[in-house]
Amino acid sequence: MSRTSLRTKLAAVAATGVMALGTGVLAASPAEASSWPHGCPSGAACIYPRDAGWNNGHPSNIYWDGVNALWGQEGTHFVVNNQTQGWKVRLCYNSAGTSCDPYVQPAGTTWQLNLSPMNSIKLSRT
Repeated sequence: MSRTSLRTKLAAVAATGVMALGTGVLAASPAEASSWPHGCPSGAACIYPRDAGWNNGHPSNIYWDGVNALWGQEGTHFVVNNQTQGWKVRLCYNSAGTSCDPYVQPAGTTWQLNLSPMNSIKLSRT
């Protein structure tokens, strides 16, 4: 039986860790990757292109807060509310963020919605 010093063993473990990092073996876990569902960043609300499903993880519009006008959003789209701290999404019939639909999309949800009658998206905590 050969005797290997502690220093040699530690060096081997360190080298293995460096090699694993270089090859991507120690990449982010699936749980971390899923915090951005379908490419929508944490803290944002996203709309995906019409008839494109999830568009390979590329939303057509990303919103962070406030009232935002919707331009050219006709037909049915996926709307992801990936905001945090209880922020909600409301879709509104006018461009000023008033006359909103009575349905409120809570954080952490995905809805498939007809955006044709909507002219703005409002992100708020209330």
